[in-house]
Amino acid sequence: MSIFVEYARPKVNLTLAIRGRRGDGYHELASLVAFASGGPEDRIELDTAGPAGIAVTGPFGSAIVGENLLQRVLDRVAPHLECRSPGTITLDKALPVAAGVGGGSADAAALLRALRRAFPDLATTIDWQALALSLGADVPVCLAGTTTWMTGIGETLTPVVEMPAFAAVLVNPCVAVPPDKTARVFRILAAPALTNQTPITPCPRIEADAPRQIVELSRYANDLTAAAAQVVPQIGDVLAALTACEGCRLARLSGAGPTAFGLFDDGMSAEDAAAALRQAHPGWWVSAATLG
Repeated sequence: MSIFVEYARPKVNLTLAIRGRRGDGYHELASLVAFASGGPEDRIELDTAGPAGIAVTGPFGSAIVGENLLQRVLDRVAPHLECRSPGTITLDKALPVAAGVGGGSADAAALLRALRRAFPDLATTIDWQALALSLGADVPVCLAGTTTWMTGIGETLTPVVEMPAFAAVLVNPCVAVPPDKTARVFRILAAPALTNQTPITPCPRIEADAPRQIVELSRYANDLTAAAAQVVPQIGDVLAALTACEGCRLARLSGAGPTAFGLFDDGMSAEDAAAALRQAHPGWWVSAATLG
C-alpha cells in the first residue's frame, strides 16, 4: 500500500483561560478542547510512490500564504527517513485558514499520523509528541484528536473520556485577517507575568448529559475574545448572530478566532440554525457539526 489518507477535523476550544506570560515569552493556558465531526474537514493524502512534493487543493487552498506547515513537518521528519522520499502530499483544504479551529495544526498532525503509518520503522524512533509541540502549541492536541484538557503551552494533555457530545454550529465570517493575527491578539491581551502565585485553572466539572454540561461550560470563558474582536471586529457580529439563533444555549469564540461556535440541545436545532445563518449571511462559512 502506497497511499495513506488522514483527516484533520476542526479543533474547538470549549473554554480557554490564559494563565499568564512565561519568562520565555510563551503563554501558559488551560483549555477544554473538542473536535468537530459531521462537517467539512481537511484531507491529507500521502502517496509514498509519488514524487516528493506538496499539492494544495480545495475551496480554501489559495488562502494559505507564507510557509506551509506541512513543509515544516517534512523538514523535521526528513533526517529520520535516511534518504527515503516521503512521496507526494496532497492537502484538500476545506477549512478556513487562520480561523481559530487549528486548521494548519490539524493538517500538520494529520500528516504526522500518515507518516507514522507509512513508515512504521519510525513509530518508536521519533518522539511524536515532542515533534508535534515543536511545530506549534495546538499540534499535540490535534495529534491526539480526542476531547482533552490542555494545559502548559499545549504540551500537557489529559484525555476527557466522559464528555457528552454536543450539537453545534461553527461560523466564520470569511474576512481577511492579518498574518500576525494571533500575535496581535496576545499583544492586546497583555497577559500578566506567570508567577508561583498564579492560581491553577481547574478543568470544568464533567456532567453526564449535554444540557447540564453546557450549563457548566457557561461558567467559563475564552479570555481572548475581547482582544480578538479588536483585531477582527466581525467576531462581534458572528457571536451576536449565533446568540440570536433559536435554541442556541451558548455562543463562544474558538481560539483567537474569528471562528465562533454555538451549542444546541439537539442536532435538528443546530441544522435549522445553520440553514438560517447561511441564508442571512451567504458570505459566511457555516457548518453544523457534532463536538466530542
